Amino acid sequence: MNSISRRRFLKIGAATAGVAATAGALSKFTQQAVKISSSVPEKGVYTIPTYCDLCFWKCNAIATVKDGKLWKIEGNPIDPMSKGRLCPRGTGGIGSYYDPDRLRKPLMRKNNRGQEEWVEVTWDEAFTFIADKMNKIKSEYGPEAVALFSHGIGGNFFKHLMKAYGTPNLAAPSFAQCRGPRDAGFRLTFGEDVGSPERTDIENSKFLVLIGSHLGENMHNTQVQEFATAIERGTKLLVVDPRHSVAASKADWWFPIKPGTDIALILAWINVIVNEELYDKVYIDKYAIGLDKLKKTVSNNTPEWAYPITGIKAELIRETAREMARYKPATLIHPGRHVTWYGDDSQRSRAIAILNALMGSWGRKGGFFSPVSMDIASYPYPEFPHSEKGKVDNPDKKYPFAHETITTGIREATISGKPYPVKGWFVYATNLIFTLPNEDETIKAIQNLDLMVVVETQPSEITGWADVVLPEATYLERYDDINVEFFKEPFISIRQPVLEPAFETKPGWWMAKKLSEKLGLEKYFPWNNIEEYLDTRLKNSGYSLEQLKKAGLIKGDKQPIYFEEGVTPEFPTPSGKIELYSEQLAAYGLDPVPRYRKHEEPPPGYYRLLFGRSPVHSFGRTQSNPILFDMMKENEVWINKFIADKLELKSGDYVILVNQDGVRSNKVKVKATERIRQDCVYIVHGFGHTSKGFVRSRGLGASDNQLVTKYKIDPIMGGTAQHLNFVTIERAA
Repeated sequence: MNSISRRRFLKIGAATAGVAATAGALSKFTQQAVKISSSVPEKGVYTIPTYCDLCFWKCNAIATVKDGKLWKIEGNPIDPMSKGRLCPRGTGGIGSYYDPDRLRKPLMRKNNRGQEEWVEVTWDEAFTFIADKMNKIKSEYGPEAVALFSHGIGGNFFKHLMKAYGTPNLAAPSFAQCRGPRDAGFRLTFGEDVGSPERTDIENSKFLVLIGSHLGENMHNTQVQEFATAIERGTKLLVVDPRHSVAASKADWWFPIKPGTDIALILAWINVIVNEELYDKVYIDKYAIGLDKLKKTVSNNTPEWAYPITGIKAELIRETAREMARYKPATLIHPGRHVTWYGDDSQRSRAIAILNALMGSWGRKGGFFSPVSMDIASYPYPEFPHSEKGKVDNPDKKYPFAHETITTGIREATISGKPYPVKGWFVYATNLIFTLPNEDETIKAIQNLDLMVVVETQPSEITGWADVVLPEATYLERYDDINVEFFKEPFISIRQPVLEPAFETKPGWWMAKKLSEKLGLEKYFPWNNIEEYLDTRLKNSGYSLEQLKKAGLIKGDKQPIYFEEGVTPEFPTPSGKIELYSEQLAAYGLDPVPRYRKHEEPPPGYYRLLFGRSPVHSFGRTQSNPILFDMMKENEVWINKFIADKLELKSGDYVILVNQDGVRSNKVKVKATERIRQDCVYIVHGFGHTSKGFVRSRGLGASDNQLVTKYKIDPIMGGTAQHLNFVTIERAA
């Protein structure tokens, strides 16, 4: 995907300047009048603070209402994270309200799962059906037989409901399908993970290394702003990526590495740094253990060894290792976000963590800061029931360092019935068809269920397999839980309704509370409404709901965030130090220091399928947003120009991608370019929708997830590697 030109970026701003930009969508929004929140007058210009829900970053925003109509959304200038600026997705947030395809009423399945044929029902009918099924499952299999998949802070009240019901099986795809290997690798090294948002001090870095991290395309607001600041003031940038990404266009060095060989490159850097004693000696002597064992293990991983593996010349590996060391401790090797690539991903992330440790960057300015937060009281709930069976996802600790629930572990148990049956799924705001690898396995698991409930704002593919669909109000129409952020500055923020819920949609907190009453669990929801819940927590912490509603966020006192400023270095590892050599891994028969192992190559005529993000879409969740749809209607497949010429293809032609198992994609437009290696192709994730509910976006572009039929499981934490699929290219009819 190309970077956004200034002209296109301004188009987003113009599109959100008024409701007129969404007139086409609004005309399809039926005759129902847009209802502004009861706290906002119908005349004049008023602003209402909230925080965004277009991605997990939760940037603070200000919605402007003009004469009773939603006008625009901008960044909140007092927000330490967004600094008053929203990304293109956040700026287009009003499109989520005016989305003509959004869900409107509770639905129950009419015929077989997957046929997308529905009967509209009342909320009471939907809740009665769900409660009856849940009670039956509980009596026959126990409460653990119901699992929750959720994404985002909006799922908090459903997590609370599931804990009250008695199940420990609560999972988010963001762990096993995204960041989990990174978190495991850093925990094994420093005792802590990187967090969300990541604790990267990009703006103060002097040397920044991006390994498969597409800043500028992966639009994490704070990081992109800090990245721009760093580049402007002359930070040295090294980008390791098979594709010449937007970030690579800003780089001092671009390494078009052979896919699957990143560990070899990192080990060669480590080899140079330890053998030439370029590491931070004072830092390592004081805070780390295992240097001698690390040095011995990587003794053969020279740049000359790495060159034929990676395709990166030995002199460049040695030069960049020395440059990293030159700028320590303000050298930051970015940990990435979506890191489930090849099955050894925890070890690759651990290699990155070790390299950062040698630079002395953990806890140091320009490296990784120590995040701070405010103390907000929890609500005084009764104690949850104890589960006798425990979690279903990781029997016998097969994946010993999985510190969160594994989604695909729940799916496997749902298929096999082992270690015990799973008969009910609740799915909140996550399209499992697009997030879990191997769609057929997901569908097979669903067919084993007695109940599947999906809570969504839009008719995503997973809704088509539900028994009951509960339409949630968008983030502009609801309260959610208090956001207690961990960042450079401590603050809390609130999401509050700008508009009344349209149609018959309801906020998630209301659904969870009403369902608790049907299940006889009302004691776990003792508050009368969400305002009472929020105000209780805030008053017990010395604040108030009215105070927070007015400003949108409240900042705490500034605190030190670097070791040199007074933060006490603590490493919650077994040794209490940074572990360059991991006895924890060795105890499980796993490599205590990362090792390179060769991965499968594409067969002749096939290319490795890589995928990434778009700056104007959030995964597959925003393609029906009328503003963001206008910015990017379909994805493209990047094909090296030499290969395209060989196949007699040019940019703009349509092709079909066929994977190694014969699965065929929708037609997708070619982008013939020299900015990608010849042995791989690349597409943006989230397109190729098949749901009947998506009127405009259905069938546009190709779905990478549909082609991800082969995956490998990380033995350390259970993550699912997805860059193991190969495709051949056919011209579309």
